[in-house]
Amino acid sequence: MYDVNDQIQLKQKGIALILSSPSGAGKSSMAQALIRDHPNFSLSISVTTRIPRPGEVDGVHYHFRSEEAFLKLQEEDAFIESARVFGHYYGTLRSPVEKALNEGRDIIFDIDWQGTQQLIQTIKPDVVSVFLLPPSLKDLESRLYKRAQDQEYVILERMNKAIAEISHWPEYDYVLINDNFEETVRSVFGIVESEKKRRRRQIGLDKFIKTLVETP
Repeated sequence: MYDVNDQIQLKQKGIALILSSPSGAGKSSMAQALIRDHPNFSLSISVTTRIPRPGEVDGVHYHFRSEEAFLKLQEEDAFIESARVFGHYYGTLRSPVEKALNEGRDIIFDIDWQGTQQLIQTIKPDVVSVFLLPPSLKDLESRLYKRAQDQEYVILERMNKAIAEISHWPEYDYVLINDNFEETVRSVFGIVESEKKRRRRQIGLDKFIKTLVETP
């Protein structure tokens, strides 16, 4: 029998927050804003075979690896999700993610629909998925040109793929139109706060309930 005077401390398991969108619709900026304003968030750092863009640092933005090294990790089942996007491999390492979630920390995944499907298959109870839509395709194209990170043929390729990516919106828990960035940030944080209160994420709740209903 539990002593009613015993202190039961409820703990919350971390959330795997997936942010997806067509390239340029705001998922990376959203992730940065959440991490800036809420210290419990951290970004899942993916392994990739693409060349670093100006200003990107290995181990901070991505783990940049050769294709040979990536495929070796894949053979060792080191990833909880991986995909080939625009000619390059991307993958999420299993070990640091599982450790963070068990410690109650929230991990943000800046991944596409392919990675989302794989992540749901492997750690579905921990996943909360959000798809961000641009106000219009014209607005999306303008954002891609303004950030000046890709050559024009890459931007055209991304625009051609945007409609196919948007078609996967029904696979997500939440879909938000990112027409006001700060308001959308607040909405995403509100979603996470509500999701963390779900019964299955309250570790120790069953023991606490027993202290309430058992007769002293």
